[in-house]
Amino acid sequence: MADYVGDSYGLSLQAGKADQQTVLMCGVRFMAETVKILSPQKKVLLANPMAGCPMAQQYDREAALRLKEENPGYTLVAYINTTASLKTVTDVIVTSSSAVKILKNMPEKDILFLPDCNLGGWVAEQLPEKNIKLVKGGCPTHMRMRAADVKAAKAAHPEALVLAHPECLKEVLEQADYIGSTTGIMNYAKNSGAREFIIGTESSIVQHLQFDCPDKQFYLLSRECVCHNMKMTTLMDVYQAVAGAAGEEILLDADTIRESRRCIDRMIELGG
Repeated sequence: MADYVGDSYGLSLQAGKADQQTVLMCGVRFMAETVKILSPQKKVLLANPMAGCPMAQQYDREAALRLKEENPGYTLVAYINTTASLKTVTDVIVTSSSAVKILKNMPEKDILFLPDCNLGGWVAEQLPEKNIKLVKGGCPTHMRMRAADVKAAKAAHPEALVLAHPECLKEVLEQADYIGSTTGIMNYAKNSGAREFIIGTESSIVQHLQFDCPDKQFYLLSRECVCHNMKMTTLMDVYQAVAGAAGEEILLDADTIRESRRCIDRMIELGG
């Protein structure tokens, strides 16, 4: 049904390149906001207005301003899984695939990272030369996976490699054979000579991998690896949004678009 499938930033880029002037986002709110920031001239619809990201809702603009006040001299780096209003006071945005490269290329040493302390902690381990201060927060879905789940999965599938997303807890990452973004996990599995994999990220990735690599076996690390918010959008939501009977148009004022665009532009600059 979808014209494009991908992560939030990738979908935003695809939306910007498309000839169509209306974009229907079948995801969560911050993803639709990011599309609007990068393509302000287009009409952006969120198929299910109730679909929100719990992690993106953990910090708002006011909380970010307080953290900056409490940590003078620190550069505020935020995960892309944040609201448009928070992005207006953020210095740089990162994705899970670009975080290490972007922070490494930043001239600033003192960095305040939010909202995912697991991703931030993993990045900090790769960049010991940086002083990265973490704030409490993270993805509830990824934080439900524990070391005991890895042990049980490896016992059930001893030949399988463990591929984990950096949003997972450190106790999970320590037992992983590969750590990477959603795209990184998918590329690793496709290109690896191994035939079996335990996937430590949201369950839908297993479905994509099974479709792309029918000759390989994929096992979900835990039955708890399900983001119900991402799965809120139904085919009926899509139909009704296209028909104009449901959905929500994402409206951001010019100041919000301009100010939030700055941190995304810096991400592109540092990541290039």
